[in-house]
Amino acid sequence: MIIDLPDTTVSQVAKQLVKVREEGGAVALGRVLTLVIAARNGVAEAAIDAANDASREHPMRVIVITTGEGESRLDAQIRVGGDAGASEVVVLRAFGDAASNEESLITGLLLPDAPVVAWWPEAAPVAPAQSPLGKIAQRRITDAATANDVRDRLALLGETHAPGDTDLSWTRLTHWREQLAAVLDQPPYEQITGVEVRGAAASPSTALLAAWLQMALDVPVRWSYEDPEHWAQGIKSVRLTRESGDILLERPTPGVAVLTQPGQPNHDLHLPRRTLRECLAEELRRLDPDVLYGRVITEGWEKLGPPETGE
Repeated sequence: MIIDLPDTTVSQVAKQLVKVREEGGAVALGRVLTLVIAARNGVAEAAIDAANDASREHPMRVIVITTGEGESRLDAQIRVGGDAGASEVVVLRAFGDAASNEESLITGLLLPDAPVVAWWPEAAPVAPAQSPLGKIAQRRITDAATANDVRDRLALLGETHAPGDTDLSWTRLTHWREQLAAVLDQPPYEQITGVEVRGAAASPSTALLAAWLQMALDVPVRWSYEDPEHWAQGIKSVRLTRESGDILLERPTPGVAVLTQPGQPNHDLHLPRRTLRECLAEELRRLDPDVLYGRVITEGWEKLGPPETGE
């Protein structure tokens, strides 16, 4: 069900939400958090789709804010039932002066006594924790992969990092980190003496994986960018050097990885690029600060040298 509320106010939207709950039963009960999405019109629907999918694991209220120029007004839309997955979605389109204070737009719509997560699917504030939405959120999710210069964006995330901040470029590494940790848990238990990471120039995950490995293994890490014509997205390969021979985890094609180890047959692994829904659902599973990400984006990034190729 979709309810349009043109030229409205926040209080009228709140009253309509209560009315929907009373008419449709316990529609708004059982919500575990409020997810606030700040996005432009072009990406808002994709973000809502991802949130709806993630809501099947995390029932929540989703508040979407888009802003624009023009005469001061607030248009709203409420989506429940089949149009909102297991969540309820409130879309706020603010124009002119009505868009000047994002915090006041959502304060009256937050679920009582429930954590707040802020998500910027595209352009994020310079310092997310100091932004109007970031100040009221326990967790703040950004995506460095959408930046024009991913290395500059990572450096800025490190400089402005506050507990509760996280980035989806780190979340996309979960399966890579799991696979590499599993390999190192098998004999022979030899010391890693060198690491090489290769990936796409447009992927901030390449640098974050290199920074994490350098911190975790305390060894020099070489990292480089692939030619965009041959590899456009995500991690290409990780090579771990030790006395008995190299361990190589490499994607010959997107979605499939091959694990090569000395004295063992090659293993084909399913290692696709993670979807937006998967990354969002993972981030919503934990509402406490991601301490490891905080160390990687600050200490790890600061110690990591420049890539050997690329810009």
